[in-house]
Amino acid sequence: MLLEKVRPVNEKQKMLLAALKSKDIDLVGAFGPSGTGKSLLTIAYGIDAVERGEYARFILARPIVDVKGEREFTAAELGDTYYDLASAYLYDLLADYVDKKEIEGMINEGKLVLADPNLLRGRTFDRCLVFLDDAQLMSPVTLTEALVRVGSESKLVIAGDPLFQTRDATYNGAALAREVLLNEEDAVVVDFGVKDIVRPGAKRGFKLVMEMRLRRRKLSDEERKVIDTAYIYAPDADIITAVMLKDLKEKCFEGKPPSVPDALIVSKEGRLGRLIGKNGERITKMEKDLGLALRGVELTTDFKPFVVALHPLPWLRKYILDTDIVGANLEVVVDSSEYPSFVGRGGSHIRFIDGAFRRMMRMGVKAISRKVEKPKGRKKK
Repeated sequence: MLLEKVRPVNEKQKMLLAALKSKDIDLVGAFGPSGTGKSLLTIAYGIDAVERGEYARFILARPIVDVKGEREFTAAELGDTYYDLASAYLYDLLADYVDKKEIEGMINEGKLVLADPNLLRGRTFDRCLVFLDDAQLMSPVTLTEALVRVGSESKLVIAGDPLFQTRDATYNGAALAREVLLNEEDAVVVDFGVKDIVRPGAKRGFKLVMEMRLRRRKLSDEERKVIDTAYIYAPDADIITAVMLKDLKEKCFEGKPPSVPDALIVSKEGRLGRLIGKNGERITKMEKDLGLALRGVELTTDFKPFVVALHPLPWLRKYILDTDIVGANLEVVVDSSEYPSFVGRGGSHIRFIDGAFRRMMRMGVKAISRKVEKPKGRKKK
């Protein structure tokens, strides 16, 4: 059986497999970055479930998108080429686990169906496991149509990246699907984060996607001036972007604003020292020239330095227990003992950080309180 070879390797994958196996769950959502095993585990389960007779068919629906042109193609346009591309994806994914002829056999027998998600209208799937993969590339109409096509004794699984890898900045199909499933009674949503990435190279790829998003930001005149000034004093720094926060600072804090930056400069990993300079002399000269309070941070897959750079109380860094992406937001887990200080009066601190991240990466920020058990000291004799 395929699941004897493809086994869950972390808690999130175990949660996903449990949801797939549950008879009480009709809708399953698996959302997060590429490389977390969402597709591989779901496809492995789907093939096994059909072979065991739990479902009559396993339906795999995945959009075919031209990465360069960001255009989606349909089976009506491409004909047999569409299904050749869809099957190639399947063969590549399962190459290390199952012989290609076995997959071809299931396709020929109609047990494994490769479907165009745009051509589901009029179809009904009874006793089927239906898998919508790469939902971030699907339109709201396609997702809605898929939901109503799932018939009796069937299960629908939707997977995608609700934050990155979308082809349209105005919407993300995976983010929409996640919000829908969170409000359904018979649904389970499993959120994978950056720390759940298991595929070699995927974490590097995730960082490159973040870098491209930041570099492609449309800069204001003020942000462009910050970058130009930074290169005058730090010509050897590799600056990815600059984010103006002065207006957000005035909006979030009443009276005298706390010690938060007017602008944040993001450098490539390993180049922050060149941006700041020895003992901070470079960034100090930039601040004097611009008349702005500046902070620098380097781009890594660890978001904690970003949060610390934006927070008015840097000493709280030791009370930030974890940071990772959950859905379309960055979730910051904070020691409950300092949670009020982290959030700020009336939520002012977290509003500022949330606004900065939305402006910078188009993701929100949520703070989560977690109680930390203090180690018990020895009792005096």
